[in-house]
This record gives sequence, structure tokens and C-alpha cells, in this order.
Amino acid sequence: MALLEIKNLEVYYGVIQALKGISFEVNDGEIVTLIGANGAGKTTTMQAIMGLVPVKSGTITFDGKDITHLPGHKVVGLGLAQVPEGRRVFQELSVQDNLLLGAYLRKDKAGIESDMELIFDRFPRLKERRNQISGTLSGGEQQMLAMGRAMMTKPRILMLDEPSMGLSPILVDQVFSIITDWHKDGVTVLLVEQNAGKSLVISDRAYVLENGRIALSGTGAELMASEEVKKAYLGG
Repeated sequence: MALLEIKNLEVYYGVIQALKGISFEVNDGEIVTLIGANGAGKTTTMQAIMGLVPVKSGTITFDGKDITHLPGHKVVGLGLAQVPEGRRVFQELSVQDNLLLGAYLRKDKAGIESDMELIFDRFPRLKERRNQISGTLSGGEQQMLAMGRAMMTKPRILMLDEPSMGLSPILVDQVFSIITDWHKDGVTVLLVEQNAGKSLVISDRAYVLENGRIALSGTGAELMASEEVKKAYLGG
């Protein structure tokens, strides 16, 4: 059974239909990627899963539980965490306080402290700046902080929305390396990414969204080899 299953999902913004009955699934232990152009519906899909936009019809099931209409904080409590597009760190709080906010639903004080040290091991830059105000960090550092904050929830599924956006090539490589490391540690990943080349290489499976519909699906390797995908997303 799929860990996360989306069936016939429809979402509207006013009279504009953003998602037109999409269906896909994420199995436990997978990296699954959604690729597509701007406006295809990728971010809307993420927001619908996280309970941040209302669903008109269709279902979202996580670990056998219908979460279609659950509010965001309850979705997080079940084990889904999102790294939103644009990072959205709490600009006026310190790095450490941002990370602690990621653990706000947890009660295991020793576990929180241990996980924070793991985040600092993964992101030494954040450890150096643990008391620095987050709004003064670089874009790359804020992306690291947003990823670390999400991992502080101890998610079963980590959902990342355009994690490479606006980053230098070196930082992009680092972000994808960290995603694969977390995956090796047992975290299931749902990735939304315009950098199709980077994302398909690390993906078990992937879906192409076009105008609110799923146009193609397959393994990461299959979509990498697709002439249609090469032409539209890989510069081929």
C-alpha cells in the first residue's frame, strides 16, 4: 500500500481550476519527483497535501488515513513536513529558534537536542551561526535552515518545493546530496523541482504535470530517456 496516495484531486482558486483530477502515489522509502513548468500545479499539489489550500474533490490518503480536509498543523503531526518554496524562515528569530519551532509538536526533549546536533553536523554553517538572526543569512544558508527545520519534525515524508531555486551550482549539488543522504537514512521524499536533470537522477519515480494534469509518469530513468521530457525540460 502506498504511504501517500492522491486520487482525482481537484483544486480551484476562485473560478480557476489549478488541479484537474490528478492521481499519484508515493511508496514508503521512495524519492518521487513532480516536474513541470511554472503554473503546472506542482506547488498547489504540495499545499493541498499539507492542508494549506482547500480541496474541491478527490482524496489525499496518508498511511491509510484520509487527510483530505485536515488542517496543516494536524498534517504535520502525522509525519509530513514541507520545505516551502522561497524558504520562509522566521526572519527575526535565530537559527536555533527556527530549528526549535520545527520541533514544536514534539515532547522528547533529549531527542530534540540530539536531532538538533545531527542537523548541525549536516549543516556546519548553521552551527557556526546558531545564534544569528535568520534574516541576515544568505539564500543558501536559509535553504539549509528550512531543510533542517523540516527535519526537526522527524517526518515520515519530507516534501521539498523547489529546493534548488536561486542557488549557485555548488549549493544545488550540496542540496541534492543532502536529500539523497536523508533518503538513505530512511526518509521518504516527495520533491517538486524545475531542475529536472538533477531531480530525475535521484528519483525512483516521477510525474510530469502540465496545466493541472499528469501528462507522463515513469521511473526517473525512464523519464530521463523520454524524448518528450528531454525536449521540454532537459534542454534536448
